[in-house]
Amino acid sequence: MLDEQAKKTLLRKIPHGLYICGVKNGEDLNGFTASWVMQASFEPPLVVNCVKNDSTSHAMVKASGVFALSFLEAGQKELAQNFFKPLRRVGNKFEDIEFYPAPQTGCPVIKDTLGYVECRVVGSVEHGDHTVFVGEVVGAAVHRDGEPLLLESTGWNYGG
Repeated sequence: MLDEQAKKTLLRKIPHGLYICGVKNGEDLNGFTASWVMQASFEPPLVVNCVKNDSTSHAMVKASGVFALSFLEAGQKELAQNFFKPLRRVGNKFEDIEFYPAPQTGCPVIKDTLGYVECRVVGSVEHGDHTVFVGEVVGAAVHRDGEPLLLESTGWNYGG
């Protein structure tokens, strides 16, 4: 029998960075705070990004086949918090955020971050309440040097 408390405690100990995942479908843009992200291959360069199935962003990634990850810097907790809210509840999350379209995919990239990678989806696994999107990195840029924002440093939990 699964010990639910042990499962929750241990799964929450998996370290996660925080990113703003920018998505685009046609002229529509959105973004969300992503934490279930990791590198998955050197050649070709692949990134795994898990997206909640019932979100607007999930539908956009599935339809367009692209996403971009802006890497948040330690101290950007407030920016991460802005992108946790659902689009249908708050409207345009990029309204007061300086961003630009990533050159290969057109996905929104936040200027005031450590940098970004942009990806084309090359595979996915739809199982559970999140879809695992595998993206091939087709573009990247460094905005500045710095330490990444980690989920653990925010006091938040997303997992378990």
